[in-house]
Amino acid sequence: MHNDRKITILGLGNILLEDEGFGVHFVRYIESRYRFADNVKIVDGGTLGYRLLDVVCEPDHLILIDAIKLDDEPGSIYRFNREEMELHMPPPTSAHEVELLDVLCQADLMGELPEATFLCIVPRSYGSMVLRMTETMKGAFQCMERLLLQELKALGVGWEEVC
Repeated sequence: MHNDRKITILGLGNILLEDEGFGVHFVRYIESRYRFADNVKIVDGGTLGYRLLDVVCEPDHLILIDAIKLDDEPGSIYRFNREEMELHMPPPTSAHEVELLDVLCQADLMGELPEATFLCIVPRSYGSMVLRMTETMKGAFQCMERLLLQELKALGVGWEEVC
């Protein structure tokens, strides 16, 4: 199965802050396990802020993987469309701190915001200066992987596993 729609899988988060880096760790994991067609790009977006504007504007469909602060069990996974996700995004804290919402708003103002799906996970530990994730987050990789592959299949994207 293959189509020509450009798809970007964007992992977000700060790997210096334990579970906050889930999205980055996860896309690295996916990249090591699967090979996709040329129309699918996997991006480690880290905490790049406005430098992600081109990455966000380029595809026809954007899949964002990130940690989300919600009052739920650590490791709980959520799927949101853009409108649903906007309800859970924090307000800007200052003019100097660029959040994902700022990048999405700028892309929307430019008329270049693609369709988007957000796959988010509730972290166990958020903000501790630790370079590794908790076992809860590592254990959630396979569940998030299944959800991502379902999303890609629904978008008409095929893949092959890397041995």
